[in-house]
Amino acid sequence: MTLGRLTPLLVGQCPDDWQQVFIDEVTELLTNGYVGPSLPYQTDDPEIGVRYLQGFNVRPNKIDFMNATWVTKEFHERNQKSCLREGDLLVVQSGHIGTAAVVPPAAAGSNCHALIINRFQRNKVDPYFVCHYVNSEIGQARLRGLEVGSSMLHINTSELGRFILPLPPLAEQRRLAAILGTWDAAIEKTEQLIASNRRRNEALSNHLLFGHARFGQRNTKTTRTLHWFSAPSDWQVMEIGKAAREVSALNSNDSDLPVLSCTKYDGLVDSLTYFDKQVFSHDTSKYKVVRHGQFAYATNHIEEGSIGYQDSVPAGLVSPIYTVFQADAKMIDDGYLYKLLKTEKLRQIFAANTNSSVDRRGSLRWKDFARIQIPLPPLNEQREINAVLDDAKREIALLQAEVKALKTQKRGLMQKLLTGQWRVKVPEEANQ
Repeated sequence: MTLGRLTPLLVGQCPDDWQQVFIDEVTELLTNGYVGPSLPYQTDDPEIGVRYLQGFNVRPNKIDFMNATWVTKEFHERNQKSCLREGDLLVVQSGHIGTAAVVPPAAAGSNCHALIINRFQRNKVDPYFVCHYVNSEIGQARLRGLEVGSSMLHINTSELGRFILPLPPLAEQRRLAAILGTWDAAIEKTEQLIASNRRRNEALSNHLLFGHARFGQRNTKTTRTLHWFSAPSDWQVMEIGKAAREVSALNSNDSDLPVLSCTKYDGLVDSLTYFDKQVFSHDTSKYKVVRHGQFAYATNHIEEGSIGYQDSVPAGLVSPIYTVFQADAKMIDDGYLYKLLKTEKLRQIFAANTNSSVDRRGSLRWKDFARIQIPLPPLNEQREINAVLDDAKREIALLQAEVKALKTQKRGLMQKLLTGQWRVKVPEEANQ
């Protein structure tokens, strides 16, 4: 089977024993999932419903059942063409266009919406191999050339059918898919460990930052209960503005300083690096300077937890809509304060104060922010708490570095394996 509508030289050289085909030449079924409203005949009872997969359930090489919905059996029976079988390859039509995953046994019998269903001729094609290829940098680049639409880009069966697929012998496809699947399993296991550590660290932070657990002989039995939290009676409860001050230094000299953005999880980050493009104004003369050791938060998005601590560069710039402040080092340890401000409890307090602010513009300006009360242990205990939480954070950073390395190594491996530059040995019996 050779590619009749395009010469191999136009799509890249392959080993002599590999074929190049269009996807629609090797499928038993290539169809769109249900194309009507996204939640027809929805039911909240999985006992009487059928699982309904949508674009957000499809991740690279994986079906994510989180937030999956259910539809009635009546709808399912009337839309049998959208009924999924184990081994079908699902490709997202819009949004994260081209993301692909194979239907696992747990999803067999489900229905779907806005997903392209590929049911391959299994005597010629291994769906897991195709899945890895489609999700690879090579595959995604080719898919981008097939997108259609003016206002909203998407891809349909006619476009996906023209996707050019290199096919090694079937046994080699299976071997390649198994190798890459091993890397995926290692990445997923490490990511699960990161998620578990984050949950543990969140619980640890709440215990330490609000005095529910103490170090050494400290074990205060009496507590002070406020509206939002309780704290040991030997801790102070203080308004932020009593131990910190707003800083409003503008970039009036138009200095060439890095522009920073505040994120919910990572705090202040270099904007160009994080977004991989310029999202800020070319004129930064009215931007605020945030120096090393100062805090900044997005005044209009603080209720989302967008607050950061500047410890990456001597000085950076933030948008004029940000609020910048500095803590009194004689009263507050910066690390302790930052970790406290990033807790879910403080995020809820920010949201409540944003909603009740005088200007009611969905912002929390310094005068209102400064009145928020926080629990404040003695300075030496703040430092102990910060040190313990820093150790826990370093464990997660090491795991994140491991995931990044695994993904980089896998990406390089895919480039070699999926183009046939590197070949894998296949047992003789596998070819029979």
